[in-house]
Amino acid sequence: MPRRSSGPRLWFDKNRGTWTIVDGRSRRRTGFSADEIKRAEKALGEYTSSKHVVKDSATPFIADVLAAYATEHVAHLQHKVSREEILYDLRRLGKWWSEKRVEEIGAKMCRTYMSFRKAPVASRRELAFLNAAIKYWHKEHGPLKVVPVVVLPAKPSPRQNFMTRSEAAAFLKVARKTPHLARFFLIGWYTGSRRDVILGLKWSMVDFKTKIMQRKEKGHVETKKRAPPLRMGNRLLSHLRRWRKMDSKKEIFVCGYKGNRILRLDDSWARARRLAGLPEYITPHILRHSRATHMMQQGVDAWEAANALGMSLEVLTKTYGHHHPDWQKDAANAR
Repeated sequence: MPRRSSGPRLWFDKNRGTWTIVDGRSRRRTGFSADEIKRAEKALGEYTSSKHVVKDSATPFIADVLAAYATEHVAHLQHKVSREEILYDLRRLGKWWSEKRVEEIGAKMCRTYMSFRKAPVASRRELAFLNAAIKYWHKEHGPLKVVPVVVLPAKPSPRQNFMTRSEAAAFLKVARKTPHLARFFLIGWYTGSRRDVILGLKWSMVDFKTKIMQRKEKGHVETKKRAPPLRMGNRLLSHLRRWRKMDSKKEIFVCGYKGNRILRLDDSWARARRLAGLPEYITPHILRHSRATHMMQQGVDAWEAANALGMSLEVLTKTYGHHHPDWQKDAANAR
């Protein structure tokens, strides 16, 4: 979890070409190369968490609050992807909040964090985890001397942005230089699946005979985010068949990297977006918005589109319905 400046740190061993965790006189090799800094940072976070002993306090450092929440609560969540995603957000929080104490939290400080993050949706999610961590500490390690109110950014209205075909072509032209990013993009463009579904997609979940893609494994814990089976179109199938021939039989994930599952691709996505000259609102989630928008523009039946996207009919029609060529046609022509 969050580390303080005097604690363990990463050091790049030029002789071995790998990152090493330095903790005083102790050295622990991570085995990660220079371009695997994110994985090395994760290893550092896990190492620091394993060493840190949380002590009950009425006025704790936020670093301790986040650490307790991560190791005592989040670590025991059943769904691995959800667990990793929350831990990622907690590490982000720790980089800014760790040296502060809980009683310092106030509206001004929360708004300063929002300004620092420059990402309303992400900061809202992260601050919600901070609030949950504080409540957990108050119950399990407190009581706190002061239980602060964590101010969240206003909940954003449904996004209306989507990628045009020319923007998609520009992005894909750059993304092809990074194979796993290109695969992610094409699967998202042709299915509208959520990021975690695409990154967790295994070859065993793709049936080329029935043309059905399973978007969750057997025994997967149900959440509010639906991920029903999907009928694959011919364009997507041709890409998948080509990738299957390229991959070795040992490959598990369709969008994996060196045989491992990718948890996030923020850096590679942002780099491709910049090189393609596209605006900042072009994020991975826009692929879902784009698929829904284009299906509506092409007049696809709303019920069928909603099922293909794993989205409720109500959300689809409320957010994207106005793109359908028949939207309010009869109402507009009523006399």
